[in-house]
Amino acid sequence: MTTPPLSSDDERAIRDLVDLADRSQTDAAVLPGLHTDTTAIVNFYGRRLLGRDTFEAAMSTALSSGLGAIRTSVEVTDIRPLTADAALVSCIKTVHDERPDAGEIPPTTGALTYVTVRTSTGWKIGLAQTTPIASD
Repeated sequence: MTTPPLSSDDERAIRDLVDLADRSQTDAAVLPGLHTDTTAIVNFYGRRLLGRDTFEAAMSTALSSGLGAIRTSVEVTDIRPLTADAALVSCIKTVHDERPDAGEIPPTTGALTYVTVRTSTGWKIGLAQTTPIASD
């Protein structure tokens, strides 16, 4: 069985979703809503969060601990349809630690993978997994 290609509208919607997720990394009122209720997230350090409510609680805790000064940037490198209603999105994520006491820490990069799914309200993130990329 061949998976149909994504329409240009779907690809644009997925890119817009990833862009909004990137811009909302410190906005607990926006970012969780971009995920499905059953989302699964694995961060840089291997912490696994299951469900949007768990993610929202962890995000609120993290932002109140000063982690809000850590900025990320995401570049989409590939989008592949899995089914007509799901797509695999490959990205490079760069983390910039802007905390005043962080010292001279170089940006950290990771391979960020999303599984996005079409819902009745548009595309949402069903899975986010970030794997650190070792620097040479």
